[in-house]
Amino acid sequence: MTPPVFDAAFIARLDDLFRWRRDVRHFDTRPIPERDLHDLLATVALAPSVGNAQPWRIVRIRSQALRGHLAEHVDTASHAAADRLADPARRAHYSTLKLHGLREAPEILAVFNELDPLAGHGLGRATIAETLRDSTVTAIHTLWLAAHARGYGLGWVSILDADAVTAMLDVPETWSFVALLCLGTPLAPSDIPELERRDWQAREPLADRLFER
Repeated sequence: MTPPVFDAAFIARLDDLFRWRRDVRHFDTRPIPERDLHDLLATVALAPSVGNAQPWRIVRIRSQALRGHLAEHVDTASHAAADRLADPARRAHYSTLKLHGLREAPEILAVFNELDPLAGHGLGRATIAETLRDSTVTAIHTLWLAAHARGYGLGWVSILDADAVTAMLDVPETWSFVALLCLGTPLAPSDIPELERRDWQAREPLADRLFER
């Protein structure tokens, strides 16, 4: 099969995709058509993984009661995080931020990493076991880009207790929690991260992140 040619126009559009991909917290409540959701989740299989181990395990949250428990848990964790901020001004600012869309997003996904998958036969992870988790994170990023390209948005909820969420979802002991994701149509797309728009943290220059030896 002849590989496709990715011309300058495609590269420009790809750059736009990177630029406009956001961590979404504000969602339209309209459901995602099942076909669209299936196609999105199918793109995860295209993500790279160490030894082709494909260690990601995705739980689709269908229970409204469980969704409510997750939202309450994250709200509690968020309030506790605010209390730990020493600077009163930063603490007040934090309290104004919307940090998740667990109540509004039409789809909630929990992503886990299988600690010892049969697939891959151990290739590439004997010396750096973290490559399995790195692979799962790469799969999430693949889903993130695929979602945005199709007009959907994804939000990664990170202010939580991983053990508590794992217990709520009753998954196998060999699954390690990685992410709680909100997926749906964003209410207000923007090419500027929300935390930058809200004066929490701006992007910093590449020169501060690139080093040579």
